[in-house]
Amino acid sequence: MSTIEKNVPGTRELADLVREQEEELAHLRARLAEWERTYDVTPQRDALFSTSSGAEVRPLYTELDREGSDPENDLSLPGEFPFTRGPYATMYRTRLWTMRQFAGFATAEETNERYKYLLAHGQTGLSVAFDFPTLMGYDADHARSLGEVGVCGVAISSLDDMERLFVGIPLDQVSVSMTINGPAIILFCFYVAAAERQGISAEVLRGTVQNDILKEYQAQHAWVFPPEPALRCIIDMFEWCSENTPNYNPISISGYHIREAGSTAVQELAFTLRNGFEYVERGIARGLDVDSFAPRLSFFFDIHNDFFEEIAKLRAARRIWARRMRDVYGAKKPESWRLRTHAQTAGVSLTAQQAENNIVRVAYQAMAAALGGTQSLHTNSMDETLALPTEKAVRIALRTQQVLAFESGVTNTIDPLAGSYYVESLTDLLEREALDMFDEIDALGGVVPAIEQGWFQGEIAASAMRQQREIESGGRVVVGVNHFMEGSEKIEIDRLKIDESVERLQVARVAELRASRDSARVDQTLAALRQASSGAQNLVPAILDCARASCTLYEIRHAMEEVFGSYKEPVFF
Repeated sequence: MSTIEKNVPGTRELADLVREQEEELAHLRARLAEWERTYDVTPQRDALFSTSSGAEVRPLYTELDREGSDPENDLSLPGEFPFTRGPYATMYRTRLWTMRQFAGFATAEETNERYKYLLAHGQTGLSVAFDFPTLMGYDADHARSLGEVGVCGVAISSLDDMERLFVGIPLDQVSVSMTINGPAIILFCFYVAAAERQGISAEVLRGTVQNDILKEYQAQHAWVFPPEPALRCIIDMFEWCSENTPNYNPISISGYHIREAGSTAVQELAFTLRNGFEYVERGIARGLDVDSFAPRLSFFFDIHNDFFEEIAKLRAARRIWARRMRDVYGAKKPESWRLRTHAQTAGVSLTAQQAENNIVRVAYQAMAAALGGTQSLHTNSMDETLALPTEKAVRIALRTQQVLAFESGVTNTIDPLAGSYYVESLTDLLEREALDMFDEIDALGGVVPAIEQGWFQGEIAASAMRQQREIESGGRVVVGVNHFMEGSEKIEIDRLKIDESVERLQVARVAELRASRDSARVDQTLAALRQASSGAQNLVPAILDCARASCTLYEIRHAMEEVFGSYKEPVFF
């Protein structure tokens, strides 16, 4: 008999062990009741003792709060199913999170200068912010672009603009994230074609395109096409990228904008993951092997002010994703079970009053992201609530990540909060509540029917209203806004302003492009795109041909829109 077999307890020993554990828990339960009677732990401060999602926070957490839990199945070890303690075995002891700063403004040249500045100061990945016309698929000279060109991001109307954006930045060496949704497939093709002009194969590109249209209908409203053709474009990208850009993430399933619109942490968790499962189901329905595309799905979460709830949210997200991918969708590869995420500190938490306080908020939020196990992080600049950030503010935001990574000690050990009664209990609670929301969505017929019925929009609006009332009543403290307001009016910070000449330059460039290109080739590729849109073939090759022929963003959008139609949200409120 082996040593292991000798040490395995028999039935009687197991019964004795269970009885001892029950006696210990009973003793702890009695001690806790005595402690509460002796010290009267009724709150003495007038404050909201609840999470940001509204869950009551008890005065003390003990092992009683994890009674009946299964540590092996719920926690395991880092890098092992269900990845609660981290998606990788060694986490930051081997590789720090990617430090990104979301940047984009004015012309492609000016944004290119900012990228080079950030890379020179230690940033390890680029994240592109597009202006509003680009987000909606309009060229700089479109009537609806008037006054908005280059204002909230960089203006990209063609492949030429995308090429200018990355001049001198080798795309085979830098990971690039692009925040674009409605016309994401078009901007992605511009990016691939720009890499080609650098002599770089699509096969080696690294990065992510956001491309999460479901959350647009739910929260952000930067859509172009109706849901079904929009979903088709996304699955086309899954298919094409799995074969041609194996290191590129064709989607970042984004809770960030759901949270920024006013959702709770629980709603962000549930809606984001349910959207992710919808994309998985669509890919499987296309006939794709789930393991051919699931490993390249990535996520994007908001990190808000409730420090422990945000940590628990990321841990619960990994666990829910892993279990359903393996047990419901039949994924065989651990890479398909492993949820990887980018995180960004909460833009909606930034205040115009006492703007320097935002530096402190961002630092705590960034620490929560690191303790929660993010793979990539953007830290907001203190002045973003007023205007596009200045270089000084961006540098402080980046330095915040560097101090966290190299001075705080949080990267020295893996999952340092594991075993915390509060964190583990909160992780369990978030998981249960998210699963309950899945049931509600399924009862409505799924994600798209729930969008069409306005359910997501209504839930987010109700949550936003509750939070706003808590702030206005003073129940939820926001430093410098509803408490500690002295000196708020005295703070002045520099603001980045976009000159009107940017719009004139971009409009002139679009005109010049149209005058110099091969018009016959433009017409031919757009006609081929309309034909492809009418059929069932993958759209990426046709859009790539349009990009290479110097078709503009809106011309490509319009050709698809002629077939797909446009989306107008029903009135719900």
